[in-house]
Amino acid sequence: MNQTAETAVGDEIASIGQAGELVLDYVRRGNRTVLAQSRSRSPWHLSPPIALDETGSACTFLLNPSGGLVGGDRLRLRATLGADAHVILSTPSANRVYRSLAEPSVQSVELIVGPGAILEWVPDVTIPFAGSRYHQTVHVSLASGATILLWDVIASGRIARGERWAFADLANEIQITTASGGRLLERYRLTPTSKEDSEDGVGLAGGWDYIASLYVVNDTVEVKVWDRMEESLAKVLADCPNRVSGGVSQPAVPGLAVKLVARSAPDLDCVWQTLWSAIRGHLWGFPTPALRRY
Repeated sequence: MNQTAETAVGDEIASIGQAGELVLDYVRRGNRTVLAQSRSRSPWHLSPPIALDETGSACTFLLNPSGGLVGGDRLRLRATLGADAHVILSTPSANRVYRSLAEPSVQSVELIVGPGAILEWVPDVTIPFAGSRYHQTVHVSLASGATILLWDVIASGRIARGERWAFADLANEIQITTASGGRLLERYRLTPTSKEDSEDGVGLAGGWDYIASLYVVNDTVEVKVWDRMEESLAKVLADCPNRVSGGVSQPAVPGLAVKLVARSAPDLDCVWQTLWSAIRGHLWGFPTPALRRY
């Protein structure tokens, strides 16, 4: 292949995919949170917020009607919460990442949480198909008194099809910055198919089917509240079946960090629901909402 042909092929590969954008701005009005401004560009589709309970929170499902991400997709999401707003951001189903020969699928999330506001980021699992390439960043900026509850789950692949740890490349970065400049950072990159034994390419996670992170941060919650919550979550993890393993700790910023691995989605979901319920009960005395996924 001559240089001109190689350039043409490279340009064709680079042009694959879509550049989607979703911008959401929430404010508190009276006793409930409303979506004040928004805009979207395909493949993002704007879904109006719904009220799942009587707490005044606004639950928004992040919709990508295309069914998944392909190589070259660039999806950007920015959500801003005004003072005392309360928002739950979730997805109606798993985030599927399809096979790519060269270009990764990229999803960039920016979450800005105002004073006293609460943001619960609880999307469904990301499933990287065999040969897929996926890069994700989730950056959170917290004002004083703001709370982020962040849940992030990655599957090893389409397990029923025998695609455990068969993706080509997965990079994930979660960063939470408090009002004082304190920062919590999780960053990893997995390239299992670059190894002869794919499970060696993901370290100790190779024997499991799901890996998950749970963070809850607020710079004005008293230390004794975090201590009690840590004890409560540790008990939940201690009572887990042997198909789920995890630990909880207090990071450098005020809050809690939980890391989990699991052998099945139902086992992981059961533990997650119990952890979520415990956190909501300790911080706000709220029940756990039933996310109505369609």
